[in-house]
Amino acid sequence: MKSGKSNLYEDLKRQILTMELDPGEALDEVVLSERYGLSRTPVREVFRRLAGEGYIDIQENRGARVIPMNYATLRNFFLVAPMIYAAIGRLAVQNFKPHQLTDLKKTQRRFRKATTSKDALSMVVENNRFHAIMGEMAGNQYLEPSLERLLIDHARIGNTFFRPQNRDMEKRLEQSAGHHDAFIEAIERCDESAVVDLVFEHWELSRENMEMFIAPQGIKADALVDLPRNSHLEKLS
Repeated sequence: MKSGKSNLYEDLKRQILTMELDPGEALDEVVLSERYGLSRTPVREVFRRLAGEGYIDIQENRGARVIPMNYATLRNFFLVAPMIYAAIGRLAVQNFKPHQLTDLKKTQRRFRKATTSKDALSMVVENNRFHAIMGEMAGNQYLEPSLERLLIDHARIGNTFFRPQNRDMEKRLEQSAGHHDAFIEAIERCDESAVVDLVFEHWELSRENMEMFIAPQGIKADALVDLPRNSHLEKLS
């Protein structure tokens, strides 16, 4: 059975990844202490752990806040993400352990189950975990923290991808799940080139989906002005 401290840690991570907590949102230490039946000290310990992993920012006299997203964050994310993902993929093939491959398969089964049931929040969490395991497979102490930070914003920007609004988006989601299956097969047969090729294919699909979220089709002005014939304005004329 998980402790209140473990529950707080897992819940805050999930709420940040799924955007239940907005970027930059303040975390109330008192409220969380009461909700999880904890004293202030373990809550602060959880905050420090999450800060070290890149989920929150702690500033003196301002408390803890969810790590923000801004123009500079997004620009740097799109610049370096494919490079880091490719390096992780290559090293994962070279260094993975059998139990990690087993964990990757289990996570993919949960991800597939979530796509079938259209459970968007579970899809976000399991997709994040899938790529985090690849980071663990890589076993590089310099790259893994960078991957963890990238995955936080990748999950937050890509949230709408897991809530498909039309058939095209559903097909993209199925394609993404197919990439996961292909990653597992390529790692299992130690095909480094195939994994790297998949990384760029998977990234391009993700990038297109995230761009749709960041720069959606503009709403037509006349769609917002649909006054009935006998409107209040007509009565005044």
